[in-house]
Amino acid sequence: MAQAASKTCEICVSAPGSQYCLDCEQYYCENCKSLHKRQKLSTNHQFQNASELIPEGKSKCSQHKEEFTLMCNTCNVPVCTSCVAGNHNGHTFSKLVDAIAQLRGENEKQIRDKTKEANQNITKIENSLKLFDNAVESVIKAINDQSNMIKSMIDKSVAQMIVSVKEQSKKEKGKVEKSLSTAKSELVAGQNLDKRRRDLDKTRPDETMVQQINKMKEEINRLHIKSLPEFPKISFDSKAVTEDDIKKLISSYTLRMCSPVEEKENQQHGFLYRCSFCGKEEIKPFNPPNTVCTCTGWFRDMKFIKEV
Repeated sequence: MAQAASKTCEICVSAPGSQYCLDCEQYYCENCKSLHKRQKLSTNHQFQNASELIPEGKSKCSQHKEEFTLMCNTCNVPVCTSCVAGNHNGHTFSKLVDAIAQLRGENEKQIRDKTKEANQNITKIENSLKLFDNAVESVIKAINDQSNMIKSMIDKSVAQMIVSVKEQSKKEKGKVEKSLSTAKSELVAGQNLDKRRRDLDKTRPDETMVQQINKMKEEINRLHIKSLPEFPKISFDSKAVTEDDIKKLISSYTLRMCSPVEEKENQQHGFLYRCSFCGKEEIKPFNPPNTVCTCTGWFRDMKFIKEV
C-alpha cells in the first residue's frame, strides 16, 4: 500500500505535518506535537511518523453509511450516531476511542499480571530445584559418612540406599523440571500475546481492531497459569549404630513426592448484581437495599439478577 501523502500541520497550518496523533487523528509539526504532549489531557497521546502512516478509511455503518464513533456497551459492537435511535435504542454507549482504550488496558493488565505470575513461578521453581539438589547431596553425604564408620558391614546396604535416593530424587526432580518447562511456556505465551498487543496498538482504531482486541482478550483468558506443585523435600533421619543390627545402622530418609495442586474454583453464594452501564457483576453475601458500581467515576445502580 502507498504511504500517506504529505500533509500540513493541522494546528499551525504552516509547518509540515510530520507527526500523526493516533488519538486525535490529526497531523502535527514537531513544535505543535511538543505543545500537545505538554497538555495534561493529551500527555499520554500516541504519535506515529506521518511518513509511516498507512492511509485507511474509517469503518462505516453498513446500514446508515456513517462512521463508527460510539461503542454500544449493551451489544459490545461499534455503532454510528444513527444507530443510537435505531436498533440500539435504549442501550448504553461510550466513545469508540474510549472503549478501545479500555479494552487495551484490560488486555495489557491481564498479560502483565499473568507474565508476572509466570516469572514468579519460575523463580520459585528454580530456587526449589537448587534447594532440592543441595538437600539430595546432603542426604547422600550423610549416608556416605555413616558408611565410612562401619565399612564392610554396610557397604552393600549403603550402595542400595544411594541408588534409591538418586532414582527417586531424579524422578521427583523431573516432575519439578516439567513444572518449570510449563511455567516457561506460559511466560513465552504471555510475551507473545504482549508483542501482538503492542503491534495491534500501532494500527488504526476501527471495527477490525475491536474484533482483534476481543479475540486477543479471549486468548488471554484461555492462557492459564498453573498453580505450583508441592515441591519435593528430602531429609536424613539419623539412628544409633549397633553391630548386632546391621540394617538398622543405615538411617532412613524421607522424600516428599512432587505432586500437583488440585485447581479449585472459589465458589461464592449470595445475591448476584450486574451494573447496567459496564456489565460488571458482583456477588453479595446478603441482599442490601441498594448496590452501586463506580465504573465511570459516578455511582450507578446495580440491578439484582438472581440468588446464587
